[in-house]
This record gives sequence, structure tokens and C-alpha cells, in this order.
Amino acid sequence: MGDKMRKNQINENLERFRELVLYISQKCANDPRFGATKLNKILYFSDFVCYAHYGQPLTGVEYQRLPNGPAPRRLLPIREEMQQEGSLGIQEVPLRNGRMQVRTVNLRQPNLDIFSAKEIALVDSVIEALSNETAQGVSDLSHNMVGWKVARDQENIPYTTVFLSDAPLNDIDIQRGREVAKEFDLVAQA
Repeated sequence: MGDKMRKNQINENLERFRELVLYISQKCANDPRFGATKLNKILYFSDFVCYAHYGQPLTGVEYQRLPNGPAPRRLLPIREEMQQEGSLGIQEVPLRNGRMQVRTVNLRQPNLDIFSAKEIALVDSVIEALSNETAQGVSDLSHNMVGWKVARDQENIPYTTVFLSDAPLNDIDIQRGREVAKEFDLVAQA
């Protein structure tokens, strides 16, 4: 891929990312548990589930491993740019536990024309699935993802890790593995 095509793809990904931040902020405006951590996880699960279902992520931005779970690498600078241009606001809400919840607030309507109906439906389903979760709850869920487990701190999490599982194999899995090994003559010679 040439430099110009790569730059166009990056710009398109960032535009989709910006509009997705606005859309999620709008959809979660009435969720008292919606803050920075939940935004990160909705973005992460939306991108990775889309990759799993359709072979391409929604935005294609890079996600990194952080202590509280996966987060978009460019979220903070993009969020700041969006604040400066007046499309996104930040609302700080004091919580009972003494912490501060940082909520993103859309200050304009998101441009949904750059997404397909099935992409928006997927994001809606992720938002719905996480609607009753707290920041700690969504962090815990993301810690179960193999990509987060295998990456080192601040390392990128490859989209392909969405297909990996660390669940124990059951008898059916083991039997199928033996069949495939035999079919391809992969049985270890003792």
C-alpha cells in the first residue's frame, strides 16, 4: 500500500473513530455509569466484535494494553482535538467513593452516514450488553480477553486475538484435534 493510500486509510479510520465517540457519548448520555473507562471498553468491544463478525474493525484504530484494560492508543489526543473544535465536551462528576467520573458529552450530532446499519446495530448491541456494568465491571470483562492477557503494558493488542480462547478444551475439542492431526499426518512420532 502506498504512502498516500495509507494516509487516506488512517484519516478515514480517525474520522470513523471521532464519529463513533460522539455516537457512543450520545447513546450513553443517560447512563449514570458511563465514564472514560466505559467509553474505552465500548469502543474496544465494538471494534473487536465487528472484526470477529465481519473481518474488519469499525475504526481500525490501535488499542493498547493498560492496567484497567484495553484503550484506544489515540483517544486522549483525539478527545482533546474534538474539545478544541467544539464537537465534544468533558463533564466531571464527583462519585460517592471520592473518585471523579470523566464523561464525554457530544456537542453535535454524530455523522452516521459513514457507518452501515449493521455496524450501528452492532455498537448498539455492545452498549446494551454493557449497560448495567460499572467501570470496574467492564474492566474485568476486558481482562478476560486473550489479547489483553498476552500483551505487555502499553503494547498494541492485535485484532486477530479476538479469535483466540484460553478456555480449557473439552472432550469434543480434543477428539476433533486428533482427527485433524491424523488427517494432516500431524501425529507426533514417538
